[in-house]
Amino acid sequence: MSEDILINITPQETRVALIFQGAVQELHIERTLSRGLAGNIYSGKVMRVLPGMQSAFIDIGLERAAFLHVVDIWETRPHDGQAAQQTLIEKLLHEGQLLTVQVVKDPIGTKGARLSTQISIAGRMLVYLPQDCHIGISQRIENEAERELLKSKVHKLLPPEEKGGFIIRTMAEEASDADLQMDIEYLRKTWSSITQLAKSCPAPMLLHQDLSLVQRVLRDFVNDETSKIQIDSRENFIKLQEFAAGYTPSVTARLMHYTGERPLFDLYGVEEEILEALNRRVPLKSGGYLIIDQTEAMTTIDVNTGSFVNGRNFDDIIFKTNLEAVHAITRQLRLRNLGGIIILDLIDMENAEHKITVLAELHKALLRDRTKKSVSGFSALGLVEMTRKRTRESLAHILCEPCPACNGTGQVKTARTICYEILREVLREAKQFNPREFRILASQVVVDMFLEEESQYLAMLGDFICKPISLQVETTYSQEKYDIIIM
Repeated sequence: MSEDILINITPQETRVALIFQGAVQELHIERTLSRGLAGNIYSGKVMRVLPGMQSAFIDIGLERAAFLHVVDIWETRPHDGQAAQQTLIEKLLHEGQLLTVQVVKDPIGTKGARLSTQISIAGRMLVYLPQDCHIGISQRIENEAERELLKSKVHKLLPPEEKGGFIIRTMAEEASDADLQMDIEYLRKTWSSITQLAKSCPAPMLLHQDLSLVQRVLRDFVNDETSKIQIDSRENFIKLQEFAAGYTPSVTARLMHYTGERPLFDLYGVEEEILEALNRRVPLKSGGYLIIDQTEAMTTIDVNTGSFVNGRNFDDIIFKTNLEAVHAITRQLRLRNLGGIIILDLIDMENAEHKITVLAELHKALLRDRTKKSVSGFSALGLVEMTRKRTRESLAHILCEPCPACNGTGQVKTARTICYEILREVLREAKQFNPREFRILASQVVVDMFLEEESQYLAMLGDFICKPISLQVETTYSQEKYDIIIM
């Protein structure tokens, strides 16, 4: 089955959509003003060491200080295969110390970037680890004979004095010796430039920036299943051709400049998919639906049968809905880029075989997801607990912001609740002041509530405090906003 990659470029942002079986599976957005930091290498300065948290804040020149935990300091890790006793961070770092660090996780919300002192530079087929000395291999290459062959091939290409290590990526399976040698030379040259810059420039300083989103598409997303890569900008198409010619020659033939009159994302229905991916409710073809709630602590996904009644019995309906739901869930995880703790509330199943089958289908559906994840199975409460590595902001966090009316709670107080708040506030102020009149400024819906259903209570309050109470509509006020003017 083939996979298509669509690239939409404007001066303000780049958007990439991965299409598989006619549906959008992943969406990546990189905005010019907020380009991702993961992979960038900096010369940083230790601002503060926190022994209690075994961590430190590092100034790398960003708005917020970055975070470095002791487990991410390379010097504290075992290098000989033996379990090493962790060294306390206060013995490794001190304020004002200069460090070469790499961003491993972008800033998310109010949290600063997470750093590591273990540097890794990704190439097309290899990942270079300049501080390491062994050759590893991707776990996705499962054939043991193939793994040993690739290790042997890379070993032969390295000069005897080579001190750095490498991780062999899946792209290396079909690579020739010349391709591997080219990747090795590129990575070593890049590291040499970084070290020279670190010696000559004061901290904090950006030493190396990861490839742009469009370039990373060629490095990370393209595989044997990719049939074509369409890009709607001629200028960037030419740049990408030049980059591919020197970096990924095998991909050049699959690059296409889209010249149609209709916008590329409209043609493939990507814009509609983006709008649907921002909704809580996700309909299933059978008539069931998902409810996805994303919070700071975790993401919960609830499965419901809805109007699905096509089955011999209720157990059969539940089983079929859950099977369909796990495929929809895995797609939504990739499309929305949901990470962290994820709780799946599937419909309760009494049949043990049904549970095993649904769980197996979930694992199978997750195979296409490149992001690191783990599934713990059904809990005692019948929930499926899983985690998915969070490496960048979710789609909702990129495209949306908290509602100014509800401050991100997802709900607002009813007009009746606001009316009762106002009545209590007027009574409170009447006990402290002796004005001529009270004037209530509120939204149209709150004023209407006072004039109709709550008019009796407003009149009773006026009689009780012996002061007139007038109402005034403020069209710019949200439902929860109001003011009480003492006249």
